[in-house]
Amino acid sequence: MRGVCSRGRRSNVFLRKLMPMTKDNLIRFVQDILPVSPGKAEQLVEKYKATEFRKNDFILKEGVVCKASHFIETGMMRAFTHDLDGNDVTTAFYPDKGFATELFSFFKQVPSRENIQALADCETWSITYEDMQASFHAIPEFREFGRINIINNYGLLKERMLSMLHETAEQRYANLIQLNPEILQHAPLKYIASYLGITDTSLSRVRSAFVKK
Repeated sequence: MRGVCSRGRRSNVFLRKLMPMTKDNLIRFVQDILPVSPGKAEQLVEKYKATEFRKNDFILKEGVVCKASHFIETGMMRAFTHDLDGNDVTTAFYPDKGFATELFSFFKQVPSRENIQALADCETWSITYEDMQASFHAIPEFREFGRINIINNYGLLKERMLSMLHETAEQRYANLIQLNPEILQHAPLKYIASYLGITDTSLSRVRSAFVKK
């Protein structure tokens, strides 16, 4: 069985070499946020470079300055930190066709208080802090894209904070699975439980109740 998996992995890598990633999904993401022509969208993503991470690789570690922003073409990542008792607490899930960035560390260029780790093999389009700053200064549409993207991320963070106060664990679980069903394929249940702010045992009860509905 090990040999079959190894051959399959090599085959997938070979296929990626034959058919390299295109920026189509990144361009669509940009155009969904900011209505621009295909040519202008291509200009906006010109400085994004292809990057690969293996499952469990760290994209960012706590205490290190975030130097790049990643658009996930394939795969999934999560952000996490540790509480006062040293427990691993998931703070965000990053599915494909979206960005994974520790925004405060990235834009302020200060050490991160979170880790970002690949939950699966990931292919990304990455832009460095320096290249993003250059694009902000050179391309007005890039500034507008960045502004809207930051506002959208702030809105998601605000919604998550309020959901911890206003929604039950069952409601939070249902919303998470509705928005990102692929999380169940990549994230261990202990990560989902910590993200929802409940214990593993409570998550088991929530999942049972959810299935029965």
